[in-house]
This record gives sequence, C-alpha cells and structure tokens, in this order.
Amino acid sequence: MTIPALLVAAVVGRLISTAALGDAEILRHHTIGRRLSLEPDDLDAASKDFGGTVTVAPLAVLRPATTGDVAGVVHASYRSPLAFPVSARGHGHCTGGQAAAAGGVVVAMTTERRRWERREETQLGMPEYSPSYGGYFVDVWGGELWADVLRWTLRHGGLAPRSWTDYLYLSVGGTLSNGGISGQAFRHGPQISNVYEMDVVTGKGDLVRCSREQNQDLFHAVLGGLGQFGIITRARIALERAPTRVKWIRMLFADFREFTRDQEYLISLEGRPSGERFDYVEGFVVLDDGLINNWRSSFFSPRNLIKLSSLGSAATSVLYCLEVAMNYDDSTAGSVDQDVAALLRKLQFMPETEFATDLPYVDFLDRVHKKEQKLREEGLWEVPHPWLNLFVPSSRIADFDQGIFKGILRRNKVGGPILIYPMNRTKWEETTSAVTPEEEVFYLVAFLRSAVGDSPEELQKTLRYLTRQNELILGFCRDSGIPAKQYLPSYGGRRDWEEHFGHRWETFLRRKMEFDPKGILGTGQGIFQLNSVIVAGHDAETKTRNPTSSPR
Repeated sequence: MTIPALLVAAVVGRLISTAALGDAEILRHHTIGRRLSLEPDDLDAASKDFGGTVTVAPLAVLRPATTGDVAGVVHASYRSPLAFPVSARGHGHCTGGQAAAAGGVVVAMTTERRRWERREETQLGMPEYSPSYGGYFVDVWGGELWADVLRWTLRHGGLAPRSWTDYLYLSVGGTLSNGGISGQAFRHGPQISNVYEMDVVTGKGDLVRCSREQNQDLFHAVLGGLGQFGIITRARIALERAPTRVKWIRMLFADFREFTRDQEYLISLEGRPSGERFDYVEGFVVLDDGLINNWRSSFFSPRNLIKLSSLGSAATSVLYCLEVAMNYDDSTAGSVDQDVAALLRKLQFMPETEFATDLPYVDFLDRVHKKEQKLREEGLWEVPHPWLNLFVPSSRIADFDQGIFKGILRRNKVGGPILIYPMNRTKWEETTSAVTPEEEVFYLVAFLRSAVGDSPEELQKTLRYLTRQNELILGFCRDSGIPAKQYLPSYGGRRDWEEHFGHRWETFLRRKMEFDPKGILGTGQGIFQLNSVIVAGHDAETKTRNPTSSPR
C-alpha cells in the first residue's frame, strides 16, 4: 500500500472509529475511500472561504464522481454512534465558514477538474420543454457554476435561467441553499422560486427526489435552508428564451425618498409587457468623493467617468445611484430606446447624471467577473471580505438611511460597494426556509466590504474597523426597532438564530429533526451542534429513498 493510501486508510479509520463494521466497510472499500483527498492544498482550500476571516480544517475532502459518493459518506456518518460532520462546498464564496466541517469531511461539489474534464452530458442535461411546467428546464449537478449553466443552455437552444445572482461563479446548490438574488428578483423571484425539482441527500444518507408535488416538506426545507437538511446533487432549473442585448442605464439621486419611491415604482411594473418595464432594477449608495464606479461592474468608459466633486452642491451629501436595464433582441431593437426614454421620463433623477451603455446579454450577466479578473491581477480579490447583507422593510428604509448612510457611515471609510434595491415579497414562497421581512416590499442592503492594507498589521486594523462598523449597523437596527433580517446570515448563538427565524423556528427545528437528526450537515453555520439535534422518541424516516423520474 502506498503512503497516500495508508493516509487515506488512517483518516477513514478515524472518521468511522466508532462505527459498526458494516459501515466502516462502506468507507474503506467503497469508491468513497478512493475519492477522499488528504492533500495539504485541498485541505487548506477547504478550510477557508471568500470571507477570509475564518479558518476551519476538515479531516478530509471528498471529490464525488456520483451522487452515490455523496450519499455514501453521509450515510456512514449517520450510522456511526458518534457522527462526523459533512458539509457541501461549492465555489467557496461563503464569508463566515458556513461550508466548513471541523474534523469531518468537506464535499467538494465544484472543482476546476470537474468543470473542464467532465463529460458534460453526464453533468448537464439537455434543455427540454415541459407542457406541465409551461416552459423549458434543464437538469444540472448541484456543484455546477451558474456561469457554466448559462453557457450550456445558450449553446443548446438559446435559453437561459430566469433568475440570477450578480456574480455567476457561484454553485447552483450554494445559491439554492440561501436564496439567489439580484436585480431580476422583483420580476421572477429569487432562484429558489425558479427550481422545479431536486435530488437531495439528507442527513441520514437517503437520496430523495423532491418537488412541490413529491416530498414537498424536504423540497421546501432545502430551499433557503442554509445546508441544514440535505446536499443538493441535482436541480431542475426554469429557463426562458435569452435576449441578445441589454440597454444598461445609471443615474444619480440626491434625495433618498425620491430614489426609493422611483425604485418601488419600477418594481411595481413587474407584470407589464416587455418594453413597459425594466428587466433589472438595482442601486447603490455613493458615500465618498470617488469614481461612481465600483468593482461590481465595468459600466463607465474612461471618457465618461464622473466624480462627486463635479456635481457641485449635491456632492456634499450622500448620493444614490439607480441602475436599470432593459433586455432586447432583433425584434425589439427598433423600439428599445423609445421604451427606455418613456420610463425614464417618470423618474426624478438628476438629469446631468444619466449614463447609458449597450452590451451583449452575456456580458451584462458576467459584469462582476470581469472586474474580478482585474482585481485578481492587482492582488485585491483574495483579501478578507467582512460582508453584511440585510433585508430591510420598506416602511423603515428611510430611518435606515438617516441612521446608517447619513449617520454611522457618513464620511467614514466603508470598504466597498453598498447595494440597495427593493424586491416584491409575493415572489418569495412562504413555505421555503428563507426568511424575509413581513412587509410586501423590502430592500436588500448589502455592504460588500474588502479589507486591504499595506502590511499585515494594517490589514488587520482595517478588518477590525469594518467588522466594528457591521456591529454598529446591527446595533442601530436593534435599538431602533428596525426588523431587519440577515441574508446569508451569521449569528453567534442559538437565541440569535431563533430570533432570526421568528415564528418559523419551530418548523425549521422540526424539519431538522426529521431530515438531519444528528446534526451532521451544515455545522459551519453554528445553528445546531453535532450529535445533539435528535429528540428522544422523534426519529422520523424519510418516506422516499429511491428517486424515479417524475412527469415533465
């Protein structure tokens, strides 16, 4: 036996040291054992994430070739008297160790080798039309990146997923475990509202097919469930005909109430025909005297960059940038400019600050990745990212502006873009695990911070400063009675999690006891402790183990 093989055997033995012989054999002789990596580079990568503030080392990394590999490792843990943690990891874009598995196994659902050396037809199904769905769909592996799904569906039928995130290099399973939002969410809802069916490995190691019609409770639990109930190995994603180009417009507001009133007006048009509403509505806050550009996009060309100082008296206060886009193709190219102009005439922005660009649809969707490549070249991408994402109810967004944008953050270093845009709650399904404010319109406010410094000491000082700002923001919401909810949440204790879920906590706990009673999955979230979730006398079995094809 080679040295690597001996190491794998030692790790496998440690993982299942308390398991029955049969379960030990599953890991020792199943293909799982051959797919466990102990390479230092793999362990190091799995112990960190995009946030760059937490390091949690697993014992091994599993590179699954099939759904059976995923089910096998979870089943082995579940059958052990003392289970070991198992967490799925996509592209590692968490910001607080949420995909970590301390002393356990990280399942690497997304790897560069899998992306470029796989046989595509085994990982990405051909897009199909379903009369029962009333539209097209595609079946994809849970570790696929949305960027690859887009390329595949465009190549095979000129189709694209309906709902997006701003950054495409995220895994399908990762965004479905949280929500998946961007400026299209006011129309189509988050990505969790645009999936028809999933194959899920539960915390018992059962492989279950679920949908809104079959094993509904698991389906709804997993969507927005923070990885607590199962690992998504396949998802059936809703598609639509892809447009070819996009008119992308930015404009500035000096008055926050006019800014939010216009944003809410635009999302109220979501049911209108194409040409009578925008397809994308976002915005961001401009706090310092810098370029009205940021790493999220390459909007302005060098000849039309603008500085706050060029805007006269308006530059002395906080400014707000509204960002909208209208999709079009050859059939609507002749009218798109008039359609955009008609909508803009109803808005109250500063006329001299309107700027527009026209670009291919794919380039618009991939806008953040283009800036990522530049930041990587400059060594400014792989730095700590103490992000904070909040959902704030519309009725309190003006108070948030006064206390945060014009208060805590005014004339202070903020460390990155601050997004702000509204969504319609009617586009979110109440039965999923995702948590939003109770009001019909709520805002995402995202503080996308990067901590940089000329020395390690300076970097740590900046990180502490930005982290403290996050604490002040959360403290202001708490003290002011603003019922904000964290998106991509991170909390320090069980009481905070119970408060986060509110009246949904009992449902969340019941689902955890049913689908992951030993707390094997998603331990990095810190919601439940390993081996401590199960309640005496409550160990319900999942009804369906063998997934079969469902009607399309």
